[in-house]
Amino acid sequence: MTTLGIAMVGHAFMGAAHSQAWRVAPHFFDLPARPVMSVLCGRDPDRTRAAAERLGWAESVTDWKSVLDRDDVHVVDICTPGDTHAEIAIAALDAGKHVLCEKPMANSVAEAVAMAEAAERAALRGVRAMVGFSYRRVPALSLARELVAQGRLGRVHHVRAVYLQDWIVDPAAPLSWRLDKEKAGSGALGDIGAHVVDAAQFILGDTISEVSGTLETFVSERPVASSHSGLSGTAASDRTGPVTVDDAALFLARFTGGALGSFEATRFANGRKNALRIEVNGSAGSVAFDFEDMNVLQFFDGTEDSVVAGFRRIVVTEPGHPYTAAWWPAGHGLGYEHAFTHQAVDFVRAVAAGTDPAPSFADGLQVQRVLAAVEASAASRTWQQV
Repeated sequence: MTTLGIAMVGHAFMGAAHSQAWRVAPHFFDLPARPVMSVLCGRDPDRTRAAAERLGWAESVTDWKSVLDRDDVHVVDICTPGDTHAEIAIAALDAGKHVLCEKPMANSVAEAVAMAEAAERAALRGVRAMVGFSYRRVPALSLARELVAQGRLGRVHHVRAVYLQDWIVDPAAPLSWRLDKEKAGSGALGDIGAHVVDAAQFILGDTISEVSGTLETFVSERPVASSHSGLSGTAASDRTGPVTVDDAALFLARFTGGALGSFEATRFANGRKNALRIEVNGSAGSVAFDFEDMNVLQFFDGTEDSVVAGFRRIVVTEPGHPYTAAWWPAGHGLGYEHAFTHQAVDFVRAVAAGTDPAPSFADGLQVQRVLAAVEASAASRTWQQV
């Protein structure tokens, strides 16, 4: 395999990020197969054609099903709203195409189960599937996982994880598909809460087994927007429509290995644009990460003499750190888009090697089960098993 033809479905926010990754990956990393940006799929022919030209795709089509029979397409990259993920992913896998699917994997556990089963069938034929939890490819978070795996934190006791945004604090912000449960599945819980669930499980190498949570919608009606294609739009009239998802989610968690966790996801944290923060406390040390300072990992070594002990600021740009050797000299930081490039690199390498990439669809199903358990807990006001 010398080339890997990519067909991407969707070309908004995530489509742009994935396009950047496919363009850049082969220029900085030594890959066993070169990704080729073969075709972009979208609903509107004019907008899709313009996006293909802008983002670097060779051609555009309006029917995603048309790429499933093409010999020059080996991978289907899904960057659409959650309500379409299951149909596209299952059809692509059954057609023998490798699949990269944006998170959250599905809008329901039933859809996620069907997708995981399709991935299991496909794996028997050498066809691979991966979920796009890009934050686990941030070098500092990958380093945190390494430190935990090496036992540098000892036995993990606590995890605190939050994801804070503020893009819908204004009640006049118009409706978008992300505020529609039928399209998005859930609100802050699935959109950004899924990221911290995956990040916590990734760092610990453990899974959440039980949750107790609550959900809240602060603004229940919003202006109807002229476009539902992005994070926001322009209000078309004085008409309003219902917000059918949560604005904020909070939950406690227990991990299979015994650690406790607290999680918060909100799009109502004024002044916080994209603040993903996670701290892990163990019997021998702690790590702390804040995406607003994404090239830094804070590490506390509890075995040091208390006279000199303190959190150590590790600038995660050294050649020995995860992913960083392919980029710039030490001290020259990376950005948001680099995690997507690392995701593309890992996916291509796994496909070429004939191994299962991570996170797998089974991992995506686990996250989906956590989200569903939080929703059930919020409704019943009880602890729920995952």
